[in-house]
Amino acid sequence: MKFMKKNKQIKIVACIVGLWISVFTASAQPPVIKVAIDSVHILIGQQTQIRLEVAANKNQPLQIPVVADTLVNGVEVLDISKIDTTDLGNDRIQLKYRYLITSFDSALYLLPPFKVIAGRDTVYSEALALNVSTYQVDTTQQFYDIKDIIQPEFVWTDYLPLLVGIILGLLLIAAVIFIIYRLANRKPVLFFNKEEPYVPPHIHAIQGLDKVKSQKLWQAGKVKEYHSDVTDIVRTYISERFDIPAPEMTSGEILDKIKESGDADTSYGSLKQMLILADFVKFAKYNPLSDENELSLTNAYLFVEQTKKEESAEEEELTIKN
Repeated sequence: MKFMKKNKQIKIVACIVGLWISVFTASAQPPVIKVAIDSVHILIGQQTQIRLEVAANKNQPLQIPVVADTLVNGVEVLDISKIDTTDLGNDRIQLKYRYLITSFDSALYLLPPFKVIAGRDTVYSEALALNVSTYQVDTTQQFYDIKDIIQPEFVWTDYLPLLVGIILGLLLIAAVIFIIYRLANRKPVLFFNKEEPYVPPHIHAIQGLDKVKSQKLWQAGKVKEYHSDVTDIVRTYISERFDIPAPEMTSGEILDKIKESGDADTSYGSLKQMLILADFVKFAKYNPLSDENELSLTNAYLFVEQTKKEESAEEEELTIKN
């Protein structure tokens, strides 16, 4: 009985030791390297691929062969693909490489084996052979000298893009010169933009006063708007006629400037009545009588008529035509 129990314990220990050895052996499995070439025979200048596959443990440090631009003297490496990694299971992975090679010298080349180092293990692939052949020349055929360069026939359509480009370039330069000239002379760039005809300041002012008169603002209770429109028209007229910045000046400043100019002595009183009454309406909320409203418009007309600049006959004719 004791012997059977002891024998059973020995079996359990043996199983545990065997399992540990199998796990250790699997984890310490060395890498496996395979190499193959797509075509063993190529002509000069043709290309072929070498396929390298390495299977190893996932956590095992690997030293993969570093390939320079040549495998051996006469065999060039044109390209090396990216690593293609595949999980094989059981903590194993597979790494795949592709080397694109060619040769320009006919010979039989022995390609050295690839070496992979994994820890203490070093494995080598098989050696490969590459046969590079040259083109066969038929010496029975007659050889001819190289022909002279043949001048092609002139085809004008071949130069059409160049001709169009030159024409467009010239047109662009002409357009830039034209625009600069028109802007320098203060003229509209486009011809269909008709220039506004010149209107003398007094004509423009009278047209504005006529419009205010036809609107009948103060009759409709818009007394402030009425006096503002009348004074704005007169201020613009003073700015154009006397070169005084009247729209930005107070009524007192305008009256002082007009008095200094000496060109409106006879109409100074008319201008003063119109401006002072407008200030009372706008700032003191004064409600003028009907006669006072009419007097402001009459004085505005009177001031423009008495101070208008006399124009030559040619200027008047041009104004009438426009």
